[in-house]
Amino acid sequence: MARILVTEKLAQRGLDAMAAAGHEVDVQLEWTPESLLEIVAGADALVVRSATKVTESVLAAGRDLRVVGRAGVGLDNVDVPAATRRGVMVVNAPESNVLSAAEHAFALLLAQARNVPQAHAALVAGRWERSKWEGVELHGKTLGVVGLGRIGALVAQRALAFGMRLVAYDPYIAPERAKRMGVELLGIDELVATSDFVSIHLPKNKETTGLFSRELFARAKPGVRIVNAARGGIVDEAALAEAISSGKVAGAALDVFAAEPTTESPLFSLPSVVVTPHLGASTEEAQDKAGEQIAEQVVLALAGDFVPYAVNVAARGASEAVRPYLGIAEQLGSFFSSLSGGLPDEIEVEYQGALAAEDVGILTLSVLKGLFGATADEPVTYVNAPRLAEERGLAVRESQTTTTRDRVNLVTVRSGAHSVAGTLVGHDASPRIVMVDDHQVEVPPAPQMLVVRNDDRPGMIGVVGTVLGDAGVSIANMAVGQTRGGGTALMVLTIDRILGDDVLADLASRAGILGVHQVGG
Repeated sequence: MARILVTEKLAQRGLDAMAAAGHEVDVQLEWTPESLLEIVAGADALVVRSATKVTESVLAAGRDLRVVGRAGVGLDNVDVPAATRRGVMVVNAPESNVLSAAEHAFALLLAQARNVPQAHAALVAGRWERSKWEGVELHGKTLGVVGLGRIGALVAQRALAFGMRLVAYDPYIAPERAKRMGVELLGIDELVATSDFVSIHLPKNKETTGLFSRELFARAKPGVRIVNAARGGIVDEAALAEAISSGKVAGAALDVFAAEPTTESPLFSLPSVVVTPHLGASTEEAQDKAGEQIAEQVVLALAGDFVPYAVNVAARGASEAVRPYLGIAEQLGSFFSSLSGGLPDEIEVEYQGALAAEDVGILTLSVLKGLFGATADEPVTYVNAPRLAEERGLAVRESQTTTTRDRVNLVTVRSGAHSVAGTLVGHDASPRIVMVDDHQVEVPPAPQMLVVRNDDRPGMIGVVGTVLGDAGVSIANMAVGQTRGGGTALMVLTIDRILGDDVLADLASRAGILGVHQVGG
């Protein structure tokens, strides 16, 4: 019997399922950040929703923790890397709120189009304001869906039923799949310039934070209406308020905010704005599904069985020879995603050396985890990675050869003009990226990296170093590889922070610089 600490309200069916498995279910809903460190001591499992911050301190206090369960989709409140370092499995319930989130996004769209909450508030306050709250029809209007994952696709389906024209921005969706859904793929600038309504369904990461900015609103179609039921911070709330006040944007409906909980925003005083307090998953059905699903995952984890929605622990069955390569395989997928700047039609994962004689399927799944990790609207697991590849029209090929020229083992990810390879080196099996775009390099993978293609002539390292130095950026590692036959070269640098667009543009404009890619972050 294990002790399962539950710190937030969970569906009774979930609690009953964990108890029926023979575990002690300790529900403690009244706690402070300080007292949480006390009550987590001795717990084998911790089940939370969104309010409990599972920090490194909490994980350290919970020395006996084997699994942390998040009853929902997002993992913003769980320090997954810290849990991984401590060998604590993190699981979530990614299927629980998809329908509820899509329906809420569409409810917001309709409420904004017809001014439902504003008219309701006026009427119950004793004012009959029929002419003031004239709305617009959805039929015949263009809906721009930004992010065509599971929730975005469900919103698109519902919009079709209302007779809307559909366009979408998602560089990780195959055009064939979008066409089957009745959706035309566009660039983000063209989408906002074309759409009457924009509904956002993106994960929050370095590429999407602040995506809807003053500059983007300036390029938008006059009178566009913005709906965000995805993640706070994707929309610059101050910029949106300015765009609405100026008349450029007709209105907005938001369920999520940069800081939560919040009762203050420049948007709250604007009459054409509809807001809700992060209700996307707040349905009885979603809460029941989340409680049941997370209970199932926690019970499996405590029993030592295969856990489908583990986000940080490999599937069981990887051999002793394969297991050390899970990390570098995922890093190669993430590196390749940033390097390519979008999803190709197919990728090849090649295994060379002794590793090729093993069952390497789990490594290919690790590559897919890294490839989709920053772009999917759900945490990517070893179970859902193949589905994501299928949904996005990505064909995955494996090739294996037991011979390798320079390395004991080598994993290579390749598609079109881009490629990246990695291996483990030394007695401590340290990960190394050893090839980028067919240039031989050797550099440890890191959270922030920079790939620069340049003319192969003296002084180019100095050019890059000067630009980064002037921007206050430190270089931790650098590797340089020449193109076969000469003429061009490639630098791979580890840097201490994400570069702003201005620094990237400055670097790209320098004589002799042929291309710049920021990786990770």
